Amino acid sequence: MPMRPARCYTHFTSPPYTRKEYIPGVPQPKIVKFEMGNRDVEADYLVQLIVTEAGQIRHNALEAARVIVHKTLSSSIGENNYFFRVKVYPHHVLRENKMMAFAGADRLQDGMRQAFGKPIGTAARVFPGHVILEVYVKKEHLQRAKEALRIGGSKLPLPTRVIYKPLKNGRAAS
Repeated sequence: MPMRPARCYTHFTSPPYTRKEYIPGVPQPKIVKFEMGNRDVEADYLVQLIVTEAGQIRHNALEAARVIVHKTLSSSIGENNYFFRVKVYPHHVLRENKMMAFAGADRLQDGMRQAFGKPIGTAARVFPGHVILEVYVKKEHLQRAKEALRIGGSKLPLPTRVIYKPLKNGRAAS
């Protein structure tokens, strides 16, 4: 797995840190809505955004992808012509051992001694083939849905791919 520069929290080596009852001060995830659009749409296709590498997706990246996909779909095909769902939840708590970077800071901090860190956010851990976002659409809106998910994938720190599957008998999204 090639490492990309300037990505602090994308790749992981340790077990997930998820027990929020033991962690004081975990910030709430920025993403609040996981389902948007018309739940009862008679969809012909399921369009999905999947990741091709293992990694972590921070909650603010998920929210950015959700916002741009929802905005693109609602403005191009209308709110009643699709059902959009975010499939992952940011459970893993990210920690940071803040270091002071000014003159005389060496007398105030402990360096790497007891460097457990304070919670700074949450992330979703994903593996190759995991579905991140999915959209149920009618046949005439398939290309717009694929384009919206491609744009949403550019907001995520991992490489993604858009796939689509035909649904039998135009099933409802639920």
